Amino acid sequence: MNQRDGFPDGGSRQDREDQLVCVARIAGAFGVRGAVRIASYCHPPEALTDYLPLLTRDRDRRFEIRVTGRTKSGLTARLAGVVTRQQAEELRGVRLYAERSRFPETSGDEFYCADLIGLAVEDVDGTRLGRVTAVFNHGAGDIIEVDIPGRDRLLVPLNRGSVPEIRLEEGLVVIDQGQF
Repeated sequence: MNQRDGFPDGGSRQDREDQLVCVARIAGAFGVRGAVRIASYCHPPEALTDYLPLLTRDRDRRFEIRVTGRTKSGLTARLAGVVTRQQAEELRGVRLYAERSRFPETSGDEFYCADLIGLAVEDVDGTRLGRVTAVFNHGAGDIIEVDIPGRDRLLVPLNRGSVPEIRLEEGLVVIDQGQF
């Protein structure tokens, strides 16, 4: 199971190609002339420019971005139309999205994390558990969040032992609860 970068914005399997994938977040201003600091979720971080223009979640704003450098925690960049520090500061926290259709196609057993959102989850014995609601990575590997009706959410390490099968075309993730 190989995973391609990409972070979810919800949506159903039917509208996957129209789905937005969060690729970055504006972390704040950089300098006094309107540059911004960007936390990129792409690998390498500069790859976010492969998906321009980037959008806000509601698709109301579009951003053309020119990466100007790197910082310890991300990138520095110029956004078209942002020329003052105040304008840059007002964008702090804005998440930047790319249209899913702009990403390269996957092949074989590759997938994007965004492809898992909304899929049904069942245990290896066939018991239906719930749906994938999020995919996280806090540095030690990916974790899928499963919403189980009437119970708390279940966090499952995204590895072959805990997730022996992902059947994208069937809309199903199979987990082995005995492995975590």
